[in-house]
Amino acid sequence: MALALNLQEPVTRIAAQEYHLHTLLLIITGIIFFGVLAVMLYAIVRHRKTAGREARQFHENTTVEILWTVIPFVILIGMAVPATRTVLEQKSARGADMTVKVTGYQWKWRYDYMEESLGFMSHLSTPREDPAAVARPHYLLEVDEPLVVPTGKKVRLLLTANDVIHSWSVPALGVKQDAIPGFLRESWFVVDKPGVYRGQCTELCGKDHGFMPIVVDARSPQDYARWLDIKKKQQLAAADDPSKVWSLKDLVARGEKVYAQNCVACHQANGKGIPGSFPALTGSAIVTRDKAAHIDIVLNGSRRNAAMQAWGKQLSDTELAAVITYERNAWGNNTGQLVQPAEIRKARAGAS
Repeated sequence: MALALNLQEPVTRIAAQEYHLHTLLLIITGIIFFGVLAVMLYAIVRHRKTAGREARQFHENTTVEILWTVIPFVILIGMAVPATRTVLEQKSARGADMTVKVTGYQWKWRYDYMEESLGFMSHLSTPREDPAAVARPHYLLEVDEPLVVPTGKKVRLLLTANDVIHSWSVPALGVKQDAIPGFLRESWFVVDKPGVYRGQCTELCGKDHGFMPIVVDARSPQDYARWLDIKKKQQLAAADDPSKVWSLKDLVARGEKVYAQNCVACHQANGKGIPGSFPALTGSAIVTRDKAAHIDIVLNGSRRNAAMQAWGKQLSDTELAAVITYERNAWGNNTGQLVQPAEIRKARAGAS
């Protein structure tokens, strides 16, 4: 594997500007460093005491003072002008062709295409516990649902977060923007050529911070239009009927998948949790006793433990009913109880 000693290859104009700016500043600071080092070494060696040199005493040399004021000023102006130009362009999202709202969650992303009424969650898809997965070229940088965008179009991003501060960063696109709860931050990019570009959350957002990848799939406008049409049809077909009455077997099967995508990071695949951080679900009073309390804590989060977030905004009524049913019937809990989507809908109405 080649050792990467530089930034990723830029694929947008802004990323190219950042790349060249980085190179320029590196050259300038390198010249300053080696220039000052050379003068210091010369003075130390040439005027050392063992060579018989005696220090000359002088004070207020006007020429030296002018030089060490003017030269740094010129250097700073030479660095500030291109840097300011790039920063201003980074912040200008006017004239966008499409807008995508990006919401950070622990530990996944949600993408909402504002003009298309389309939205989905993007989860890590790399099997972390599979030894064979480590050999993959994009280990821990694979997702089940990438952000798909058309090439040649200005994509405006509106970034926020549901829980803690996250940071959406794709170096090849020249984008790195914090996603802060309660705020909407803005960024943009135009991808010039089709390809798959990867990044990660670059804010320390919790224990699974390293398992929150970003994948942007840039396609030609024709391929993007076909994907968009297929995705809308899939979303429509996959929409659950909240009035459907499910069997225990089907809810448990559905809930196992929901649990694996959203809950396993904290409560573990075996339901034993992480001692001192996340409680076990095996034999838990919340999971095995009062069903209403179980629904409330999953839907609205824990009032005692901030680490247990509210899943009401992330999961549908059917998904919530399924995962609660799964937890009440997995790992030996075997309560035989199930929760229907209608119960979740009723709990939502009661909380509002």
